[in-house]
Amino acid sequence: MGDVMKFLDYDCPDELYYHKEHSYARVEGDTVVFGITDFAQKQAGTIKRIVTLEVDDDIEQTKPYGTLSSGKWTGKMQSPLGGVITETNTVLEEKPKTVNESCYKDGWIVKIKPSKLEEELKNLMRAGTPEFEQWLTAEHNKYKKPA
Repeated sequence: MGDVMKFLDYDCPDELYYHKEHSYARVEGDTVVFGITDFAQKQAGTIKRIVTLEVDDDIEQTKPYGTLSSGKWTGKMQSPLGGVITETNTVLEEKPKTVNESCYKDGWIVKIKPSKLEEELKNLMRAGTPEFEQWLTAEHNKYKKPA
């Protein structure tokens, strides 16, 4: 993994592409790994269940590819890129809190073969950019607990 910057107490690896619905995409050759961000897992609390579409299912950028449930809520996970699911993280079936423990490494959620990689990456953000920092600051302020 590349460098991990901290922004507002959240880990933000700089090699990732970030979607505004708190998912990330990590390009590994002709495969892209998806997961949820450190911000998302901290907001969710202990993750109790993750359900995704199946291997060989087509997904579209910004459309749901699964759901995540914690003690606080159940929400849809939005796809940062379109393509075909090639693998799901089966560890999460028995141990979904792996996402809380290691959202960027062991807690990845699905891998895809992207359909329009270069075109769709333009719709995502990178850590350290003004757009990313403005977005994460707004999200942090929206969800922070009152003092």
